[in-house]
Amino acid sequence: MKFRRLLFFLLALLVGYVMVVTIAELPPYGIPQGPSDNIVSQRYIHNALEDTGATNMITAIVVDYRAYDTLFETTVLFTAVMAVLVTLKTGVGKKGDQ
Repeated sequence: MKFRRLLFFLLALLVGYVMVVTIAELPPYGIPQGPSDNIVSQRYIHNALEDTGATNMITAIVVDYRAYDTLFETTVLFTAVMAVLVTLKTGVGKKGDQ
């Protein structure tokens, strides 16, 4: 049991260390000269319609460039709605319960 706790503690420590190092290496947020504000947005603006064949740039970005992100966001929202419905539905409809 102590070995398991020690293993989980070391694993949590390693995950925390990796997260701190990763966050420290991120470019500063909100700076106009940052790579996320220059490279990605310029590529989307100049190449979105040619790369995807879409007629609308927003649709090209949401459906083509960020398809997996949109899919997973939709999955999370669907799962949350289903969890709320199942939670609220519990106990409703039983005869004799009022």
